[in-house]
Amino acid sequence: MKEQIKIVYELAKVRISLPIALSAVTGYVLFTRHMDAQGWLLGLGVFFMSCSSSVINHWQERRTDAQMIRTKNRPIPSGRISAGNAFLIAVVLAVLGSGILYVSNPVMALILSWLTLFFYNAVYTPLKKVSAFAVIPGSMVGALPPIIGWTGAGGDPTAEIILLVASFFFIGQIPHFWLLLLMFGEQYKEAKMPSLNQIFEEAQIKRVTYAWVLTTVASAFLVIFFVIGNQLIMFLLLFYIFYLLSSISMSVFAQKEFKVRASFYKLNFLYLFMMIFLIVDSLVKS
Repeated sequence: MKEQIKIVYELAKVRISLPIALSAVTGYVLFTRHMDAQGWLLGLGVFFMSCSSSVINHWQERRTDAQMIRTKNRPIPSGRISAGNAFLIAVVLAVLGSGILYVSNPVMALILSWLTLFFYNAVYTPLKKVSAFAVIPGSMVGALPPIIGWTGAGGDPTAEIILLVASFFFIGQIPHFWLLLLMFGEQYKEAKMPSLNQIFEEAQIKRVTYAWVLTTVASAFLVIFFVIGNQLIMFLLLFYIFYLLSSISMSVFAQKEFKVRASFYKLNFLYLFMMIFLIVDSLVKS
């Protein structure tokens, strides 16, 4: 039983699905200024939908995963679970997530959750096999969850506040994915998948990635100054952004080797801090 739970945990990419659910809750609290049972159910529904999307991704990439050192021990290519059973788990998770969203939130939240799954599994996943720039349309996966929470709470999905927040997560997904490609570019090459290091020289990759980091920071400033109202929270986020910019700038311009993994984690912390502080700021305003 323990092994089966571990397999489902890996297939569902729980460590990724939890922040996605948190971003949906962020959108919900931004609109309501409080957290209630509906908000928790929305987060749970989005979590199951994200888990389903992740399992489908494992199923879609099972042959490619078998060719890469980093992924060959995943549940399907390692033979710990059959492709058919994995797909069945994906269906169960999607039905469960859809049911929770349908009974607890406006139908638009359900529609947007399916749209998120579509962008990840039907747009980004197939496209990354033919283009290293698939990350750009695939970044919709990061932008939609906060809008799901906002609309689930009854908000207008075209409202300026939620579009600013969604834009931050959309832009932030691009350097996130590119840094992943930089870390595992050679393995993508072995699996005959396009990656940035097949298109650009190392110096060019560093500059382009740094430009996207700067764009992410600029979008973070818009959220800080136009969405967040608490001065202490603004200071904490600005302090972390200063640290992020200075450390990545040093890595790009002053050090011989670009510390990709460290930059990857520092960016991820920015996304996490942004979600947490947006929730705290909204609750403080209530």
